[in-house]
Parts: sequence; C-alpha cells; structure tokens
Amino acid sequence: MKIARIETFFFYPASGKNLLFCRIETDDGLYGWGESYVGVKKEKVVDEYLRSMAPYLIGRSPLNIRHAGQVMFDDFAIRRSSVDFLCAWSAIELALWDIVGKKANLPVCNLLGGACREQVRIYANGWWYGVSNIDETVERALQVKEMGYTAMKWDPFPGPWRTFISRAEEDYAVANVRAMREALGPDVDLLIDAHRRVAPHHAVRVAQRLAEYDIFCYEEPCLSDNIELVAEVRRAIGAPVVTGETLYTKEDFAQVLAQRAADILNPDICAVGGLQQMLDIAAMAQPHAVAISPHNYNSTIVGLAATVHFSALIPNFLIAECFINLQSACERIARPGIAMQAGWADIPQAPGLGVDIDVDELRKHPYQDFPHKDMRQYWEEFPRKNYVWGVANVTR
Repeated sequence: MKIARIETFFFYPASGKNLLFCRIETDDGLYGWGESYVGVKKEKVVDEYLRSMAPYLIGRSPLNIRHAGQVMFDDFAIRRSSVDFLCAWSAIELALWDIVGKKANLPVCNLLGGACREQVRIYANGWWYGVSNIDETVERALQVKEMGYTAMKWDPFPGPWRTFISRAEEDYAVANVRAMREALGPDVDLLIDAHRRVAPHHAVRVAQRLAEYDIFCYEEPCLSDNIELVAEVRRAIGAPVVTGETLYTKEDFAQVLAQRAADILNPDICAVGGLQQMLDIAAMAQPHAVAISPHNYNSTIVGLAATVHFSALIPNFLIAECFINLQSACERIARPGIAMQAGWADIPQAPGLGVDIDVDELRKHPYQDFPHKDMRQYWEEFPRKNYVWGVANVTR
C-alpha cells in the first residue's frame, strides 16, 4: 500500500476563518482526512506548504508515519521548524492515521492503547465572536449555557492586542468577567483567554482582581516567546495558568516544564505535527503534574475528531476546546461528524478517525476572503463604551 494522491480543500464556514482539509488516497483505494490549523487571511500559506510537500510523500507507505515526519523535517524543512510547516504536516499525519485505522478496522484510539474515559468533556469557544459590549457577551453566554455547556472560554479584554494597556481596559475586562459570573451562576466554568496580549504586570493585576469570580484557568497571560514572563505571572497568581497555543515543538514545551511556567498545556493537534507529537507532549507533561487541555480552533469534524481520540488516550487530560460557531456549517458537510451533547463529545467507534466529509458538498463552499478589521473604529468608540460602564475614558 502506497500513498497515491494528496488533495487539499478549503471550506468557508462564514465565521472566523476558512478551514483547510487534506485528503490522502492510497493505491488500494483507502483514503484518510486530515486538517491544518490556519490563521485568518493566512490560510493560503499553509495550503501552499501542503501542495509543496505532497511530491515528497507520493509513493511512500502510509504506515511509516513517524519516519515520514522525520524525513519531511530533515529533507523538506531542512531541519528548520516553523508553524506553517508543522500545520501542514499535521494534516498529513492525521490523514495517515485515519488510513491506518481503516486498514486495521479499528478506531485510532484503539490502535494506541485504548481510551482512558468514555466521553471527552469540551468547552465552548467562538460563541462570543462579534459582540461589541458586555451585555451582548452575557446574552450570548446564556444561550450557550442553555445548550448544555458547563464550561466556556472567551477573551474579556477589549480592543486590539497590545502589550501595554490602560486601566480602563483592565477595568472593562474585570467588569466583563463579573457580569458573566453573576449571570451564569457558580456552576459554569469560566476560562479566561488573555491571548498573549499584555505585559506581566497587567496580567497579574487583572488575575488578582478576578480571583473572587473563581475562574477555571487563565490562558496565555503574556507572550510565551519569553517563557520566563509566563512563569513570572504563574508565581504571582492563584488561578491555573495555561500556555502552549503558540508553541509547536517538544523543545518548546520542555522549556515550559523546566521553568514551571504553566499548570496546563494547550497544544493544538492540527498545529504541532499531529497525534504523535501531541502524545509526546502529554507524556512529557505528566511527571510534572501538568494537565493537557487541547487547543482546537479547527473544524468540528476532522480537527475535533482527532482531538477527541487524543483526549481519550491520555491520563492527564483536563478539557478540550470546541468552536461552536463553526458547528452548523461543518454539519452540512460531515458524513458523519462527532456526536456532542451538553458539553461532552463521544469517542468515534468507526475505523480511523471515525468521521468523513462529503466532497461534493465541500466543493460548494470554496475559499472566501474575510473583511479586514479596521481597529481605528475601536479607539474612536472605546471612551463612550467605558463611560457606559462607569470607568475612566481612554484615548489613543
């Protein structure tokens, strides 16, 4: 059995970003689906990587996954790590696992030791996209709670991501979380995402003010390129610190663990190089008593299926991410998708990843560009918004 064809597909879900899928076919008729993590307006970069990598893989056995990954790193990437390369390889790696599972007639998690749990807990993200004030955020959150989710994540800070922010912006973030806790009650886990946006002193001051609202975790309080800054925040606050969304190699995660910079790691299976790399990272974290909460800004089909299989496999799993703003669009092309209910995902029992995509339907939703965000409007409106919330005006 040899790899015979590698094809890429964009999917426009009308929310967030275009999604990028990869379909690999073998010479004996099997096929597998993979997915790459992509960033909005940068999706085509990863697609070009995938297309350029394909000739290196045609004719190889789909069974030799780890070896193929090393060859691509050595001979294609010339031993230079980059997020775009690893996002592309992730899609290929996951598609190969899908093929291997189908060949063995087993779900992927059963190929690697079996599940540690019957279901995987998921938290909702993406539900808050497009909100312009705290009232709208709370209204959306109540709808998510009505759907049965008991954990949800959002970024409570206003405006563009900047290292240094005003006290008004800090006050807005605190007011945002306070309003959410008051509206949702004590039984919903609130996951705060600071998106690497602020300097440590801002991150610490806000986290200390949020302590009374019992947040579940505090994600990426500052840029993890200098992991000592994240460790500085962790030492100063009580909430569990999450990092790993923008880290991609075992060497990166080794530094996090050595610095005791995080309580929870959140690598993305569609960005770090696929399933085997995720398993390696989880194994590295376990003896440090560090939990894994997979990042998953991907589809609710392939990316979520791969995340669920991985989450089922590891003993130090905590909770997984699901972007529910993509769900309805993905359901139109999934044949089948992942069964989810009340904040839990079932582990697929079909061979491979256990999901499939209707290619004809997929082709009906090709790449579309998303509008450019002009942040000048934010700075014009922020003083008025803060006046409404009773905090000081700010100008830029």
